[in-house]
Amino acid sequence: MQASPDVAAFILAGGRSTRMGTDKAFVSLNGRTLLARVLNTARSVTSNVRIVGDAGRFSPFAPVVEDIFPGCGPLGGIHAALRASDAELNFILAVDIALAPPALLECLIRRARDSAAAVTVPRAAGRLQPLCAVYRRSFADAAEKALRDGHYKIDALFDSVATQIIAEEDLEAAGFSERIFRNLNTPQELAEASESL
Repeated sequence: MQASPDVAAFILAGGRSTRMGTDKAFVSLNGRTLLARVLNTARSVTSNVRIVGDAGRFSPFAPVVEDIFPGCGPLGGIHAALRASDAELNFILAVDIALAPPALLECLIRRARDSAAAVTVPRAAGRLQPLCAVYRRSFADAAEKALRDGHYKIDALFDSVATQIIAEEDLEAAGFSERIFRNLNTPQELAEASESL
């Protein structure tokens, strides 16, 4: 896929990493940090890549966007990304979903381009994967309303906006295993991912 001006990618790296015991972004998976892995993946589909998190920690690695509504979890990060973006399509990828290959991003971006949906989100392992999905900028309005109302669950917003869900069967048919959506939250999950690579 050629880098395209209508696509931006944002890496969500603002979590507290309590279960990992140290900042997840900087833990190593087979010799590369999770942050380096997801930045490389995102840069394979667009040159417009930014990190959503603390500028003091992350500005050496890529341009940084900080939360407008701090302490509100991933929805706050998605909102900040979309408010900062000039691109219509915005790939949101959590730093701990480090096994997602570039081909998956390309697939989801193609599906998003072919749809008027505000969100293109895959379903894997029996649940939606909102932290590995494509959002149009218009989703920021729904996110901001939810944040102001104190509602932080991303999936709950999908009922209020046009949402394209990519079924597990479609992902499997395209060669994508549910394993690539695994969140690496603990040292044990990190070790298991290392063994599987």
